[in-house]
Amino acid sequence: MSSDSLTSKYIEIQNVEQTFKTAKGPFQALRDINLTVAKGEFVALIGHSGCGKSTLLNLIAGLTMPTNGSLICANREIGGPGPERAVVFQNHSLLPWLTCHENVYLAVERVFGETREAGIRAENKAQLKERTDAALALVGLTAAAQKRPGEISGGMKQRVGIARALSMEPKVLLMDEPFGALDALTRAKLQDELLGIVAATQSTVVMVTHDVDEAVLLSDRIIMMTNGPSATIGEILDVKLPRPRNRVALVEDTEYVHCRKAVIDFLYTRQAHVEKQAA
Repeated sequence: MSSDSLTSKYIEIQNVEQTFKTAKGPFQALRDINLTVAKGEFVALIGHSGCGKSTLLNLIAGLTMPTNGSLICANREIGGPGPERAVVFQNHSLLPWLTCHENVYLAVERVFGETREAGIRAENKAQLKERTDAALALVGLTAAAQKRPGEISGGMKQRVGIARALSMEPKVLLMDEPFGALDALTRAKLQDELLGIVAATQSTVVMVTHDVDEAVLLSDRIIMMTNGPSATIGEILDVKLPRPRNRVALVEDTEYVHCRKAVIDFLYTRQAHVEKQAA
């Protein structure tokens, strides 16, 4: 991203706290969260299990509301889910009785098949189909469009999930460990494809990950979370690697090695693993 882009505030998270009611009393998951994300920026959230990464992503998605503080996207306060913020989960959540094309079409129809704000008229079926076809083509699934989820691999299912999210033309793409359940080779392939998709769409992306190499490869900034409960942002690392990025070339890149070491040091030295602390 250019330095000019990084100065803009597209997502603003201000003094956010999230506390849940439990049988044992209040549980504070997040505290003092302050973060801005620029338009077109790729940000990774990383930390140990239980540090509130997914909780923070759900807040940005509008799936839950903060106990305190505010979240703003494109100068509007986030008050619930919206098509401008699409979510890709680790579980692809596809409807098994529908084809890949029908799963994506369902999302397209919901966003563009109805009259929208400012009196924008609903699109016809041919236009909706064109949007669906384009989204599937973007993730390389044109040939599998008429197959059902049970007939395709795990990696292809995740591609459908990404296509469904992108088909809505979201302003923000939110990804909760989308490749976490895949084998290493499939995960690497989809990471490379995501780099190309983000470059083509100029999407703003917030991704939750446990994978240090994934965070460094994909991100402009890495948000490192302290251990929970009462987790907060411990450190933010700028990833000053030029784009486009090639994973093979990066292995010996000094900046890549520096970023990787910085994240590992934070996670495993300054934020000792939860199990280690309990021992």
